[in-house]
Amino acid sequence: MIRVENLEKQFGRRAAVRGISFEVRPGEVLGFLGPNGAGKSTTMRMITGFLPPTAGRVTVDDLDVVERPVEARRRIGYLPENAPAYGDMTVEDFLDFVAQVRGFDGAERRARVSATIERCLLGAVRRQPIETLSKGYRQRTCFAQAILHDPPILIMDEPTEGLDPNQKHVVRDMIRQMGREKVIILSTHILEEVEAICTRALIISAGKIVADGTPSDLKKRGGRERSLDEVFRELTRTEDVAGAARREVAP
Repeated sequence: MIRVENLEKQFGRRAAVRGISFEVRPGEVLGFLGPNGAGKSTTMRMITGFLPPTAGRVTVDDLDVVERPVEARRRIGYLPENAPAYGDMTVEDFLDFVAQVRGFDGAERRARVSATIERCLLGAVRRQPIETLSKGYRQRTCFAQAILHDPPILIMDEPTEGLDPNQKHVVRDMIRQMGREKVIILSTHILEEVEAICTRALIISAGKIVADGTPSDLKKRGGRERSLDEVFRELTRTEDVAGAARREVAP
């Protein structure tokens, strides 16, 4: 389980995340939504321990990510936005390297690499340098490194970015299957994706949570059925208007 309690992040005088709290339990796929600059990626970096909070607390299976960072990170698979990879390595060598870093060795390491390549449909490019891959294959390679150690918790920032419709279908199906027993948080701008694979959606705007519920419940906010896109725009447009006003008066 992930528990976020009164989490805040300050960059100088700017508050990027302002006192948010939520929990995600096994079997939930949480869609983390918000406009650009709302605090999504900052929150996800704090959950994974890559960014210390200014205030508040994050626990991963009761492990505080600040006090016990190594133990907490072992339980997490993380796919950041624009995930880095070693371009001169082949797909297979890169995943083998990740497996070694994760502490696997010998037959188990080879088995995990092979199984992950097969699961992510990377067999056709397994011996190809990552720098020569299409954007879609690079994204799937980075997705593969996040799930190689079969973590109970997955944190993913735009997991289907750059994938073609067929590849998106494959990745979404994998997330749905893994979501039956794992804790999954994914950030996306594709609202269709939220409706397709998320059991719950949380919308953040200007660093604060403005909605939390199932996609179906969110669409019924205000007592009438609407599209998720319409609800999202209604809940976040104040930030957009304020941002536009700031840009208009900027020197």
